[in-house]
Amino acid sequence: FPVTISAMTNHETLVNLFETYLKENEKFTEKGVKVSGTRARKALAEFTKIAKERRKEIQSQKATE
Repeated sequence: FPVTISAMTNHETLVNLFETYLKENEKFTEKGVKVSGTRARKALAEFTKIAKERRKEIQSQKATE
C-alpha cells in the first residue's frame, strides 16, 4: 500500500523520539543527570502527541481501502 510523505515523517519522528527517550532515560537513571530526566519526559510527551496523529493517519488509510 502507498505510504504518504506525512505518514513516513510521523513514523520516523516516532522512532527518533523513542531513541531520544531511551538515551536520556539511561543518562537519568544510571548517571543521575537531572536535566536528562526532563528531556526524557519531553520526548515522551511529544511521542504521545505524534502517536495520536499517526494513529489517525492509519485509521484514515484503513477507511479508504
